[in-house]
Amino acid sequence: MILRGTVIGALGAGASSDPVISDGVVVTEGHRISWVGPAALFSGDTPLPAPTESILLPGLIDVHCHGGAGAGFPNADAVGAGRAAAHHRAHGTTGLLASLVSAGEQDLVRQARILAGLVESGTLLGIHLEGPFLSEARCGAQDPASIVPGDPDLFDRVCDAARGTVRSMTLAPETAHFGALLAAMRRWDVVPSFGHTDADARTTAARIADATGRPVTATHLFNAMPPFHHRAPGPVGAFLAAAGRGDVVLELIADGVHLAPETVSMVFDTVGPDNIILVSDAMAAAGMADGAYELGPLEVEVSGGVARLTTSDGSQGAIAGGTARLLEVVRSAVFDSGVALPDAVAAASRTPARVIGMHSERGTLAPEFRADIVITDQQLRPRCVLVGGAPVDTEGSAWKS
Repeated sequence: MILRGTVIGALGAGASSDPVISDGVVVTEGHRISWVGPAALFSGDTPLPAPTESILLPGLIDVHCHGGAGAGFPNADAVGAGRAAAHHRAHGTTGLLASLVSAGEQDLVRQARILAGLVESGTLLGIHLEGPFLSEARCGAQDPASIVPGDPDLFDRVCDAARGTVRSMTLAPETAHFGALLAAMRRWDVVPSFGHTDADARTTAARIADATGRPVTATHLFNAMPPFHHRAPGPVGAFLAAAGRGDVVLELIADGVHLAPETVSMVFDTVGPDNIILVSDAMAAAGMADGAYELGPLEVEVSGGVARLTTSDGSQGAIAGGTARLLEVVRSAVFDSGVALPDAVAAASRTPARVIGMHSERGTLAPEFRADIVITDQQLRPRCVLVGGAPVDTEGSAWKS
């Protein structure tokens, strides 16, 4: 297959020094990319297609996603979880970690076993545990009754049920038995992601130092943690400083709900796309109408596309995940926050691929890489998605403007 358009995120003939090829070509053979470069350098026997206004992106990788299409990974059976993954795939997320939330051991073990089968079949890239070793004071949309002190044995049991498919875990830096948990995460090759924390800057910085030498991320920076203050910088200050040194990669939910556009642009300008991962934090309502949903054991009401916990007195509950797909997050970062398109795309493809150890075949348009490619219009709306070189239905009618 020969694709032509503006190519973003490429490494190939004449492409190594320029993040954008204004009239580029991507050639696929089977499941892999065989050639990438400017149309002017193409010398294949097959005639080139005519120039197009399409934009060609690497397949996006979402490392923090709780579901979509009416199904949530913390609750769904294999059919529902597969439907959620397929929905995100059709909207450009060609690689996905399925995120769980804090829950009792029985629920975590059950869902880990279900999702492990989808990882083994290639539907998912892995599992992300968001909890249960979090700060109850910063639980956000997590069930406070399900949050427990750090328990390495419980972590081992969940990873065993997941058959080694857990790729990352969010934990609070101040949780109990942190050192033993970190050692267990190293044994299972699980990326530590610090978040849902009430820790101060000193504690956070010390935990980051404990984890150096391997990828470390910060779960949805700014959300579910104390705000930055000039005399009390808290975890935000520690995370930004560490990202500036290249010691931490920062998750951002740049969906226009979780963060102000100016906050998103500030972080990109401060630490750059190699130290940022754009995530959706999407829950079951992604791609669905407003209404009632679940996030683990908690009830959620979606109104105007914003998900919030349902409260007994009708007051405004905490934001409970997102309803955007990752390509929409990239779109918001570019058009609302003014982030350069190559930077936003890198933060949603190359950087997450590197953090989860899949950068040798995903996240970049380059020869020998998987032919996971997203073709969009000039407004970053999907026209076609290729997964391993095969097109999938983009469900264009479900796109949210």
